[in-house]
Amino acid sequence: MRADELWQRFERADAWRPAPYQDRYPARMPDGRVLVLPIRELPGGGGVASLISTQASFEVERALVTWMAERVEDADVVVGMPTLGLLYARALAERLGHTNWVALGYSRKFWYDEALSAPVSSITSPGQAKRVYLDPRMLPRLNGRRALLVDDVISTGTSAAAAMDVLAKTETQVVGMAFAMLQSDRWRERLGARTELVRGVFATPLFERKEDGWWPI
Repeated sequence: MRADELWQRFERADAWRPAPYQDRYPARMPDGRVLVLPIRELPGGGGVASLISTQASFEVERALVTWMAERVEDADVVVGMPTLGLLYARALAERLGHTNWVALGYSRKFWYDEALSAPVSSITSPGQAKRVYLDPRMLPRLNGRRALLVDDVISTGTSAAAAMDVLAKTETQVVGMAFAMLQSDRWRERLGARTELVRGVFATPLFERKEDGWWPI
């Protein structure tokens, strides 16, 4: 499978293989099929399975959104995390019957209020200081309402925690968090009691490299 063929289709259930893995991980989907993901080596050591949703096929995207919808309770408003989470949030909001949604962003527009932001870091962009912002014009859609926070992947939990910090400033109650992939379980420590709000379609482990390949930790 070429690099550009990753995330384009689901493989049959019998495509699953046990460790060791060389450079790809067969992630099991809810229906038993397999989605092959590349294993990326982390700057500090170890590895993770990667999902780049903007490079996925429409078939894979639709299936992940469908499974996300089956795992969440509806809320008053759907809030999407940048950047890849916006892809799922919009589609999930429509599937749940909403007429609109709210998108958070990393780009500060000139009319934004710095008070409606929070610092955030990402496993895919280490060392890059950035903030997540809420457009103040979206406040009427949020204040006092029940929100479902949506992102593509949760890894360390720092992005989700930052989004919740921003929403807390609007008196919005986050009643659920939906993700396509739960990337290891490091996010549990960061989110604490809020882990009970997390719903994911599938989970992948952390990996360690040994002489014969990558092994789940």
